[in-house]
Amino acid sequence: MATATVDAAVDSHDEGGHDDHGTTTGISNTKLAMWVFLGSECLLFGGLISTYLLYKTNRGPGPENTVIPTDVFDIPFTSVSSFVLLMSSLTMVLALSALTRGDNPATRAWLLTTAMLGGVFIGGQVYEFTSFIREGVGFTHNPASSAFYTLTGFHGVHVSLGIVMLMSLYVASKQGKLQPKHTETVEIVGLYWHFVDVVWIFIFTVIYLIPVD
Repeated sequence: MATATVDAAVDSHDEGGHDDHGTTTGISNTKLAMWVFLGSECLLFGGLISTYLLYKTNRGPGPENTVIPTDVFDIPFTSVSSFVLLMSSLTMVLALSALTRGDNPATRAWLLTTAMLGGVFIGGQVYEFTSFIREGVGFTHNPASSAFYTLTGFHGVHVSLGIVMLMSLYVASKQGKLQPKHTETVEIVGLYWHFVDVVWIFIFTVIYLIPVD
């Protein structure tokens, strides 16, 4: 789905020779649709974060020594993983800048770097999840762990979709279909990527940095 969306955006620019017609807001329909989508995603993540805050210390009806995620956090490891994801926002900006200059090799290099940094983050998340499971903190272990896995896992899915879109742009560039006139397409993908980065800042703060009462 994400790949088809990126390809369709590139093809629409090729057919029209320019970006989508502007709306009364002064921006194109495609960019407006992305902003509306991101607004709905804010509501979704807001609900997931609120749910986690409600259940983060809920050990369930089992024994009092039931393990919850906050008992097994590896904050230094997650901090490094978070820094890697945040750095990918910089490389995304550099990819857009390179395309604007018409530097296709640099565009591909920065797009690939951004995707790789996202992949490192996902790899770190998988490692964290498997470590938690070994410690006895599974998805259905207690309400706290269910809320944790749902929130962080859902964000991980968003990052994975972003990686697919980035690789679609990379392939389009390799095929010569990504030119300076397609900067808005890259900018829209960049908006999505920056969004998942900003959302992670809030998630990381809420989950890992706010002390448990």
